[in-house]
Amino acid sequence: MDKQQIQHIRADFPILAEKIYNKDLIYFDNAATTQKPRCVVEKIEEGYYHLNANIHRGVHYLSQKATEAHEAARTIVAEFLHAGKREEIIFTRGTTEAINLVATSFGEAFCKKDDEVIVSVLEHHSNIVPWQMLCERKGLKLQVIPMNEHGELDIDTFKSLLNERTRIVSIAHVSNVLGTINPVKEIIRLAHEKNIPVLVDGAQAVPHIAVNVVELDADFYVFSGHKIYGPTGIGALYGKERWLNAIPPYQGGGEMIATVTFEKTTYNELPFKFEAGTPDYIGSTALAEAIRYVQNIGLENIANHEHELLTYCTQRLYEIDGMRIFGTATEKSSVISFLVGNIHPYDIGMLLDKLGIAVRTGHHCAQPLIDSLGIPGTVRASFAFYNTKEEIDVFIEALKRVVIMLS
Repeated sequence: MDKQQIQHIRADFPILAEKIYNKDLIYFDNAATTQKPRCVVEKIEEGYYHLNANIHRGVHYLSQKATEAHEAARTIVAEFLHAGKREEIIFTRGTTEAINLVATSFGEAFCKKDDEVIVSVLEHHSNIVPWQMLCERKGLKLQVIPMNEHGELDIDTFKSLLNERTRIVSIAHVSNVLGTINPVKEIIRLAHEKNIPVLVDGAQAVPHIAVNVVELDADFYVFSGHKIYGPTGIGALYGKERWLNAIPPYQGGGEMIATVTFEKTTYNELPFKFEAGTPDYIGSTALAEAIRYVQNIGLENIANHEHELLTYCTQRLYEIDGMRIFGTATEKSSVISFLVGNIHPYDIGMLLDKLGIAVRTGHHCAQPLIDSLGIPGTVRASFAFYNTKEEIDVFIEALKRVVIMLS
């Protein structure tokens, strides 16, 4: 994308014109959450001001219109992920709830004492803790795929971990710390050779690369709206129809039922079986608007631009003495985690903030990964399609000043 296109895009994001401590905001914390284009916020406003009514059960005009918008959003998410059926899309509050749903419901149906679950050392806490809770509840064992010095998963060790006790593999598509794009298609193929299902955490993938769940052959795929320019508190779970039919509901209440008596309840058909209570029908339509916005720019254009930013920033960071970048995988998304000498990441982040630059510091909800690297945390800069090389230049010069001050 050329400079004119980028400036046109940036105009859609009012927050990018904000001043922080009288400095132009440079927002490099996109892996934590992305900023929202005007059209997404306007879609939320339109929903509350013009279409607000509880969905599915109402016979009046507003309820029917809100229902149509919500179900149209489900179709857009299904098409975005290239799902086989729209009924395979379950709206959740985000990636974390989606993984908890699968860990709880799949675990209830298919796991017993001494079974095993496989995750990787690269996982976010939301793809570790729900499985640990399942392990504690049912007496399972958690197995962990290690990585090499570049932050790439050891596939040979993964193969050795697969056995007759393995019930499910749950893996990140992209590491939120190292940016590593994991070979999920190969991981799924190897697991399926032993009839083991795979869940893919796509939170860091869907904003940056095209995802086709059928082509990947993923059994479950999850993501969050707020990381793809949509609102917080909304996300989606894709699940193959046969798995969603085979596992019990995650929560009970309204909407997920077919019939209720005090003697017995029967459950609703997909996808409603997993959507207890009033759904976030405003959030779902705003998520659909965010997806449309991304699709209008084009995921290939986004990937190319962000790769340019990643390459440029990586080269410039190495101008700084003592620079240590963690995660040098051949296949990498637009995330850079680094340290400079022995300077604490928190100190760097605090001073960069005073210069108007937003980065993330700490363990990034991936403490086991940070511990495996033997460091207290990192500074993480993560890019989106609205970021520019000019912002990176300002960031590098600011970082050089900060390093001098802290050395």
